Amino acid sequence: MTGGPGRRPGVGGEAGDVGALPPARRWSGTVLPPRAAEPGRRGRGGAHGRRDRERDRDRRGAGRCRGGSVHGHAAAHPARRGCGLSGSYAGGILAAGVFSFSRLTWQWSIAAEVFSLNNLFVGLLMALTAHFEEASTAKERSKISKLGAFCCGLSLCNQHTIVLYIACIVPWVLSRLFRKTELSLGHLLKLGLCFLAGLLPYLYLPASSYLNRARWTWGDQTTFQGFLTHFLREEYGTFNLAKSETGSSMREMLVFQLAQMKSELSLPVLALALVACVSTALPTKQQKSPVIWLFTGMLCLYSLFFAWRANLDITKPLFLGVVERFWLQSSAVVAVLAGLGLASVGSTVLEGSRALPWLEWLSALALVSSQVWANYSACDQSNNYVVDKFARNLLSSMPTGAVILLRGDLPGNALRYVHYCEGMRPDITLVDQEMMTYEWYLPKLAKHLPGVYFPGNRWNPVEGVLPDGTLVFNLHRFLKVNKHKEVFVCIGLHEGDSTWKRSYSLWPWGTCDKLVPSDVMFDPGKWIHLTRNLYNWTEDYGSFKPSSWEAVANEEMWQARMKTAFFIFDLAETARVTAEVKSQLYTFAYTSYKEIVNSHPNHPVNWHKNYAIACERMLRLHRVDVDPETLLSETVKHFLLYTEKVEDDPQRQDILQAVKHLKKELQGLRKMKDLRQGAG
Repeated sequence: MTGGPGRRPGVGGEAGDVGALPPARRWSGTVLPPRAAEPGRRGRGGAHGRRDRERDRDRRGAGRCRGGSVHGHAAAHPARRGCGLSGSYAGGILAAGVFSFSRLTWQWSIAAEVFSLNNLFVGLLMALTAHFEEASTAKERSKISKLGAFCCGLSLCNQHTIVLYIACIVPWVLSRLFRKTELSLGHLLKLGLCFLAGLLPYLYLPASSYLNRARWTWGDQTTFQGFLTHFLREEYGTFNLAKSETGSSMREMLVFQLAQMKSELSLPVLALALVACVSTALPTKQQKSPVIWLFTGMLCLYSLFFAWRANLDITKPLFLGVVERFWLQSSAVVAVLAGLGLASVGSTVLEGSRALPWLEWLSALALVSSQVWANYSACDQSNNYVVDKFARNLLSSMPTGAVILLRGDLPGNALRYVHYCEGMRPDITLVDQEMMTYEWYLPKLAKHLPGVYFPGNRWNPVEGVLPDGTLVFNLHRFLKVNKHKEVFVCIGLHEGDSTWKRSYSLWPWGTCDKLVPSDVMFDPGKWIHLTRNLYNWTEDYGSFKPSSWEAVANEEMWQARMKTAFFIFDLAETARVTAEVKSQLYTFAYTSYKEIVNSHPNHPVNWHKNYAIACERMLRLHRVDVDPETLLSETVKHFLLYTEKVEDDPQRQDILQAVKHLKKELQGLRKMKDLRQGAG
């Protein structure tokens, strides 16, 4: 009935959501596949490699302004071109403002991420489309179409999801050229060459892979198959967000997206976007309908396709945080349509009125100001060092020359950034568990991991030689040939390989664990002392949004405080030891739980349950040095606190039944105590 350490896994090795851009680019390596979006490291770690915090804070502020201006330009440019269609500059400001200052745009403009550049490409393609529609000569249309073809190819080097917009824009442009008899075979060939020119950055992949100088990279693109694997994101699943994940239904995804748009852009903005679509049916607006219908079609296609393929459960806050960033691409279109809608409302309702410009500008500025007002405090990350401190605490806690087997997005990329890019703890070696199962990882990166021996070319639960001649090894073999190193796992071990259990045990080491030979005797008192103050963590519990990586880091560090107590308690429950040793283990666990629960009034809810169970076990030991009344009252108190806060625990009714019984015991104990005092 124990509550467990409360581990919250990331989506490591599955959704590809990992802040791997800075480490890979710092070492001229290959980053994740083009769609592969990374949560990125906000704050100091994700933007800079400087150690001077004050100077860094100033630079980050300047960088944030630059990022905001890029997003403003991305949204404003198509909206500005839309002014040519609508005749309204206020509409352009509205589109730029509501998109630039929406929470998601703002949030991801200050992260080392693919979404920022994707926003720019979306805006650029929409602007070129509007400009193409406005073009009055064949020469101008030819020039714009070639530039657009180049930008289409270039945008695909950044994020694959933009292909859905390209799939709408390209046929539309070609059909317009065909209708105007401007689409010759020669021009079509030139467009194709321009598109291929945009894809030229992909040549960097095989070049970087061939040179193999990067300490961190992704994949082996020296072969065509390796390049194709990377290009199609086969490690994750082509056109999927995650590998082997079951996601929400398409309907649920669309409902969530609509709710998110309402929250991000506001209801008036959605209404104006709808007005822009409806207005195309009016005779006076007929000349605008092709572009507006194109943008609407892009929005619908993208939303439907993404809802179909986004195989993550968005009822989980962390996965919702992964998915919602892809809705930025659709929000950009909605913002532009809203700007056109504002112009349409103004020209229809207030046609000929002198108040038209003033009312349009007033409406636009009011909606943009409301965005800034609503999102500034939430998006101000000027003092956000959470993930940076998480990584530094983990690295600082490690002994000299340690090997860390990384697992998951948060520890993997936070530690990699601080270690590789900022040079912290060069004596430590970082090895990625998930990557060791890929055939390219060790051949490409083993030489950059000095002092660590790999008894094969790939990690596999069953060691031996595969049919293709690949020598594989399991974790037990890896540990055996690296006895000279202290090996830690952060966070958790790959469930598919349990061979390490033959000769090793996992002992808690903060949020990580240490692999210790089974013949080493565990000293609970010594281990409690050793792990009590591993970290200097001062963040309040529950102070971050559940969908953020800061929340995951904070949760891990808080749960690390009770991991040793949980481990000792579990040892007392399961180990085959004498009654005396079992009693000592329960006592150590109880003392540790009591210390951490009383030291932190606001703490994870599972601590209540674990501490209550520890008190109950101590009660059954009948120790004379602990007051049974105190133990009973603490058990009842913390069980009730737990059931009040957690209503979905399947053991809740059993706990409440146990509480009733314990209350009767407590009443009986107090009556007996009163009788003794009366008799005395």
